[in-house]
Amino acid sequence: MATTIEVNKQSVKQLLESGKVHKFIIPEYQRPYAWSDEQIQTLFDDLTEYTANDNESTYFLGTVVSYENDDSGQEIIDGQQRITSLFLLLRALYSKLESMTETKEVKNFKAQIESALWEQDELTAEVDYEKILIISKVMGDEGNKAFANILIKGIVEDGAKDKYSLNYQLFTELIEKYATNEPELFFWFIRNVLNKAILLPITADSQDTALTIFSTLNDRGLALSDADIFKAKIYNHLDVEGKANFIELWQQLDEEATNANESIQKLFYYYMFYLRALENDRNTTTPGIRKYYSRDNFEQLYKKDVMKNLDTILNLWLVVNNRVEIEGEEWSKNIEIKQVLDGLISYPNEFWKYPVVIYYLKYYTIEDFEYLFLKFIRKLLAVLSARYIVTPTINAVKRGILNLNSEIIKSPTPKFDFTEVDEQELREKIKTAHRNTVRMILKMLAYQHQDELLPEKWEIEHILPQKWQSSYFPANSDKEVKELVEHIGNKIPFEKKLNIIASNGYFKKKQESYEKSKVQILLNLSKQYKDWGLEEIRERDIRISDELIQLLNEWGLNHSDEPVVEESPVPTAEELKLIEELKRKGFI
Repeated sequence: MATTIEVNKQSVKQLLESGKVHKFIIPEYQRPYAWSDEQIQTLFDDLTEYTANDNESTYFLGTVVSYENDDSGQEIIDGQQRITSLFLLLRALYSKLESMTETKEVKNFKAQIESALWEQDELTAEVDYEKILIISKVMGDEGNKAFANILIKGIVEDGAKDKYSLNYQLFTELIEKYATNEPELFFWFIRNVLNKAILLPITADSQDTALTIFSTLNDRGLALSDADIFKAKIYNHLDVEGKANFIELWQQLDEEATNANESIQKLFYYYMFYLRALENDRNTTTPGIRKYYSRDNFEQLYKKDVMKNLDTILNLWLVVNNRVEIEGEEWSKNIEIKQVLDGLISYPNEFWKYPVVIYYLKYYTIEDFEYLFLKFIRKLLAVLSARYIVTPTINAVKRGILNLNSEIIKSPTPKFDFTEVDEQELREKIKTAHRNTVRMILKMLAYQHQDELLPEKWEIEHILPQKWQSSYFPANSDKEVKELVEHIGNKIPFEKKLNIIASNGYFKKKQESYEKSKVQILLNLSKQYKDWGLEEIRERDIRISDELIQLLNEWGLNHSDEPVVEESPVPTAEELKLIEELKRKGFI
């Protein structure tokens, strides 16, 4: 079916009056009303300036994206902040008109505003002030009720601090001041707000179309996320008690995810890979998460363990990103696990995250999890790092990752189905490692020399500085030196603050700064060498390649996942004679 949209330029009055046929709905998944007093002041100032200039051209306020939902309401996808503010502005203007002597102008504009705010009898035009043309259903927003009461009664409760009440009060103050200072322009101002301020409503044929349009148009603030849609779907599926608990859980999860430098949107994305693994879905084409979760009428979202599983996934990222320990989960205290995860963080793309999430969520409660998890992530880092060092592209591991995801579900010691890495090629590529892999390599090496995590803020230190004096190496070409400076043998982790102090000095000058470091591999190097030049870089190239390849092999690189069946040794004649003697004496 072809997608259809309607775009019709309309005045504020024309657009709001359409709410009599299709009431405006701010849906549950939208974020709460949040316009600041500065934004309210700007809108008001723009409209008064437009009025003062006696400008007969229209004033454009922006777009409103919506679609007609199953209840025949205009469900607002984009423009909810703007349209909410316009309703508040008109209600404040109406309240001011009510306090004035009823002249022809007052009567005229009261009637026009009534038509934009409330339902009316089709024959008599009698206004039903209890039936407003906009309803906010934003989940967990206590201001929803305040918004409705303001539009119905035109007053705010004493001490109210919600955005609707605060902004309505500000509009009331601005209008009162404007009407006093510019009485001859006041009615023209109302006329302009209603009939000269223009909006561009875009009405889509479905929620999906409306969201697509919104994503294309939106370059302001925070875009509406798929997680907001999921939030509304889950919320509407619950009973009254369940809704209250869900709001609390969601808000807590949202806050903690943000603190962990993640988001609920990302948690749903990780969880999708877990669900796909359960389905043995090995397709390398990753579906959009809204498309995935919308299958079977959002069935996956309504399962009781969804929020629990998202919270469990978040625990993993709290350990990885925030370096904290989770109460009751001993693995989170294991420094070797933390070091490997820190190495994986520097893998050049996110493919490593999916099998780690799946493994953790599937097995974190089993008895030997700590031992098995360390073994698994070591092999994962070994395989992924080696593959990327040799072939630095995303697609080098994509198929293997999707297969691994499904294999994890089958066993805590899953089969790794990745193309083997040629050891000699790997050895050469390590020396001239791609810039995207350097931090990962340096972390793996550094963690073989210290029992704690590296400082959070460290930089890649060029031991021989990138800016050197040609006279320092008279027997070598600039090209040769430049190439060697970028070899892995010339690079090492170094705290950012100390690195700034060390600057671009030569080795002996920088040793004083090196000795203040908490990076053990750097301390060792500083003690081992008295000077640093091209030969030292070449020698360390070889040493790093040897050490890293040995480490990767120990962690399972290129090792078969099939169990090794050892053949029973054939006993010698002397051993057979001893066995017979033991049998004769009754020991066997």
